[in-house]
Amino acid sequence: MAIKIIHLTAFLFLFFFASVTAQEKHHYQTNFSKEEFAERRSKIFEAIGTSGIALIQGSSGLPGFSVFRQNNTFYYLTGLESPHAYILLNGKSRQATIYLPHRDEASERSQGKVLSAEDGELVKQLLGVDQVKGIEFLSSDLVGTGLIRPPAPLLFTEFSPAENGNDSRDELLFAQARSAADPWEGQVAREALFIKKISERFPQFAILDLSPILDAMRVIKSPKEIELIRKATQIAGLGIIEAMRSTQPGVYEYQLDAAAKYMFHLQGARGDGYASIIGGGTNAYMGHYFHKTDVLNDEDLVLMDYAPDYQYYTSDVTRIWPVNGTFSPEQKELYNFIVAYRDALFRYIKPGVNSNEVLDKAKAEMEQYLVGKKFVKASHLKAVQEGLKFRGHFQHPVGMAVHDVGRVHGIPLQPGMVFTIDPMIWIPEERLYIRIEDMALVTAEGVENLSAFVPSRLEDVEATISEKGLLEFRPAVELPLKK
Repeated sequence: MAIKIIHLTAFLFLFFFASVTAQEKHHYQTNFSKEEFAERRSKIFEAIGTSGIALIQGSSGLPGFSVFRQNNTFYYLTGLESPHAYILLNGKSRQATIYLPHRDEASERSQGKVLSAEDGELVKQLLGVDQVKGIEFLSSDLVGTGLIRPPAPLLFTEFSPAENGNDSRDELLFAQARSAADPWEGQVAREALFIKKISERFPQFAILDLSPILDAMRVIKSPKEIELIRKATQIAGLGIIEAMRSTQPGVYEYQLDAAAKYMFHLQGARGDGYASIIGGGTNAYMGHYFHKTDVLNDEDLVLMDYAPDYQYYTSDVTRIWPVNGTFSPEQKELYNFIVAYRDALFRYIKPGVNSNEVLDKAKAEMEQYLVGKKFVKASHLKAVQEGLKFRGHFQHPVGMAVHDVGRVHGIPLQPGMVFTIDPMIWIPEERLYIRIEDMALVTAEGVENLSAFVPSRLEDVEATISEKGLLEFRPAVELPLKK
């Protein structure tokens, strides 16, 4: 019996030691140095001046079994993935202070260590900030920024909605508008509530919007950010290529989504950068078709627009291809026009030019391309001619969000800008939509197409479809399973 007790005691000790060791293993990103985060915060100090302070709110915890993801701004400035965190940037002292909740030991026993106020020295070392405190000190520190001896500093905080997960600001703003239009809901935006609380507790502060400052910073990507966007684009391309290989009549749209998702997770992505757009036939005519419930039919085209959430960065790549593996003569005419238009747009992208110049020069080139070209249907010729008038082929920035913040239209392009080139045409008589989308990175020498490796030439697309895909090796099984 004594031997059994000794063995049991030893087992309990080892279990306890392993549990404590597991709890002490912290998680923190490894993509960016603390010097890069400090440089980003330094740009905010320069923008707000010595008479300003900036207060940024991190994401709150999520209910149930949802996996926490920090909002893009807080991650961009700190890399920290602890819920209910705040950062105060004091323009006068140029000090950065992080405020964190205290350790939740019960939660850590079941989920693992989360950096908290008790890890102050470690957090300072990882982030390169000046101080780390518990949340309860934030109010008194706000008083200490200048409320005792006026004038109070200007307080900058974000007015725009925080991007969490696969959110983009445009969609978040429209969601807020829909909520405001519902008399039974009317949910107050988290940012509005935060601003209201600051005003109620400290009316001395004049509160200004920090979002434009952050947007301007995020539009120019650093080399490390470009590296992550490049990887996200490569993963997106691998997913689309696998979907091409798995395409044949009778396959469902959602099964192409499954093939791409497999590649995303296989390469280390945490999930979607945005909900996949996979539309066969006339479903593609809807720009953001998300249902993915229909079967793919012979002689139709299928459009796929999809990218992963890879370490807080994403991409945006689109391809369209024939379900049966071979473009028809009509489809060839339209598809070749789109590819030629894509190439023309890329030819004129370089530092110093603006989107209008790129669109105008590409349009003039494509007008020459159409000279002598014949189309099977008059409606198809009309569609491509109308497509040359459309200004949306030069699309949106991409980075931490698929529709990233910042401006790339109508201003001189700069190295480090990343955005999509997205030529498209509509044929309403047939509810037919043709589009491809590529990732443009402005470099010092010109432009790089980050998604150029994803098949787009007609013969390359057909060759890829002819290869065996994941769904052929592991087809869906009929449910319910037979006993």
